[in-house]
Amino acid sequence: MRLRRVALIVTLALCLLAPPLPATAQQPVKVYRIGILHVGLDHVPPPLAGLREGLKALGYEEGKNLRLDFRNVADEEAARATAQAFVRERVDLIVAFENISVRAAKALITEIPVVFFYLGDPAADGLVKSFNRPGGNLTGVVGLVDVHAKLLELFKELVPRLRRLLVLMDPGDPATGGVAAEVRRAAATLKLRLVEREVTVWADVERVFRSVKRGDVDGVYVASPNLRLKFPARMTRLVFEKGLPLASWSKKFLEEGGLFSYSTDTVSTGRSMATY
Repeated sequence: MRLRRVALIVTLALCLLAPPLPATAQQPVKVYRIGILHVGLDHVPPPLAGLREGLKALGYEEGKNLRLDFRNVADEEAARATAQAFVRERVDLIVAFENISVRAAKALITEIPVVFFYLGDPAADGLVKSFNRPGGNLTGVVGLVDVHAKLLELFKELVPRLRRLLVLMDPGDPATGGVAAEVRRAAATLKLRLVEREVTVWADVERVFRSVKRGDVDGVYVASPNLRLKFPARMTRLVFEKGLPLASWSKKFLEEGGLFSYSTDTVSTGRSMATY
């Protein structure tokens, strides 16, 4: 009887020491990789913080089951190169912030899902078929479509002496045509005289401001989305040094010298992107 008991104990001990069967082995955690594309080296897109919060709330956390590959690039050429790199690296999904990045993604990415945060009208610009049925592999969140008219209205209210407005436009930006029409309509209603100047690179911006003399204009408005993305912080500081009021498009640039901003709550909008 005693020998049987010892044999039973030895058998149990051997079972405890044995490795688990393959069928019950712990499966590796899938780590999803999201490529994030943004143009504008002097700032980080505010919705990115909200996106991280939203993903974490949904159970996707960096360092555990998620890798965010954030690429902040200088211009559209760099955005296209980055989009190609994401395709080669076979990321699971791509997030494209704002106009330039979305255009690069639309042109080069056809199979990987793309979620965009866009401050314009993607249907009118040909990036999606419609709001209800975007089609293709792009979908996302749209901000304020009529933001220019409202910005100019607020600008006039805050600066009653505003009569002549320096407006910067990039002729190479596909969105400029529609934006320019909206700005001109709003200016006519508000009885503002527009001093329009075409700029594309930073040297163009500096040249325009060197030519501006005291009293030439009463304020500055940056119309083209490209210009708002490529060097907003430098442009805001330059306008501030000239002693001119600037209608801004982000709370961050008030700290750089902008007079006011009017836009969506981009951090909370970033959280909503996580559900997409």
